[in-house]
Amino acid sequence: MNASIAGLARQWTTWGPVVAAVGLALGWGRHDLPGYAVVLIVLCLFAAVLSAVHHAEVIAHRVGEPYGSLVLAVAVTVIEVGLIVMLMIGGGDKATSYARDTVFAAVMITCNGIVGLSLLLAALRNRTAVFNAEGSGGELAIVCTLATMTLVLPTFTTSHPGPQFSAAQLAFAAVSSLILYGVFVAVQTVRHRDYFLPVLRPGQSGHQPESEHAAPPTAAATWFSLGLLIVALVAVVGNAKVISPTIEEGVASAGLPKPVVGVVIALMVLLPETLAAVRAARRDRMQTSMNLAYGSAIASIGLTIPSIALASVWLDGPLILGLGPLHMVLLVLTAVVSALTVVPGRATLLQGSVHLSIFAAFVFLSFSP
Repeated sequence: MNASIAGLARQWTTWGPVVAAVGLALGWGRHDLPGYAVVLIVLCLFAAVLSAVHHAEVIAHRVGEPYGSLVLAVAVTVIEVGLIVMLMIGGGDKATSYARDTVFAAVMITCNGIVGLSLLLAALRNRTAVFNAEGSGGELAIVCTLATMTLVLPTFTTSHPGPQFSAAQLAFAAVSSLILYGVFVAVQTVRHRDYFLPVLRPGQSGHQPESEHAAPPTAAATWFSLGLLIVALVAVVGNAKVISPTIEEGVASAGLPKPVVGVVIALMVLLPETLAAVRAARRDRMQTSMNLAYGSAIASIGLTIPSIALASVWLDGPLILGLGPLHMVLLVLTAVVSALTVVPGRATLLQGSVHLSIFAAFVFLSFSP
């Protein structure tokens, strides 16, 4: 056991959270950071994000599927909420739409970017990617429902001027999102757990050819990763607060649209999740990739919106949640194409290419609306 811990102590994922925490301590409260210090803190931020998801993966490996995908999704959501809140605190009135932009970007990245790339890689290796239509279809239904309730309805409600909820409507949306997320967790981990496990191909029996998996980490290594995960999450949120003014100034000076900030946040937070989904797809565990993608989208909405709604009590300015016409079109297109992909329970590189095309359109139009 001691040898195992000693080996972990030599890994960069162990030192990443520690170095990020030191950077946070040195930069906290300073508003005149020189350029090199900002670069170092950004590097610390990336190291903390990657380390956090690595340690979440270690814990996920210990608890197994489908709990593992759930652990990863919650860890990513904690990072996302922390970044959004810190940027909203530092951005003032200019940051009123950061929550909407980040959550919508997360939906597009997961449902098109991660799903599309995973389908493409799995289909290139095995001609078709197979997954459980019941489990993936249920996840997609929750994503579409949550996205409509929290990102579309605010544009059409009339109780409050502008694309935002009234206080009562926001509370209802937050509570409904939490309840729906809770139901999803119960179904995924207890009642219909088999719907979210990797699917066997014809001719396979027993276990899917995944015996090459490394042995689960020891209890000591798991607790070690849990401690470092907490340190990494604190470092992510704190360092985001330190560099939030710099991010605002950089976007403004480059003349980029404000939604670009949300896209950057979502891309950074979901990068490790993307890598995990890609690795699963390459090992012919497409259902795990789908769980990671749709589970992250569900957590991003079902946990982020209630958290931001609660934080809005202390934040200044309105909370803009309603999407504009362009993003609504992309959301509807994503929902329709995703349904056509999920229903058969199998897909080819054609479906993967379609999802990646929608994702490319989203990224391009974010920078050039």
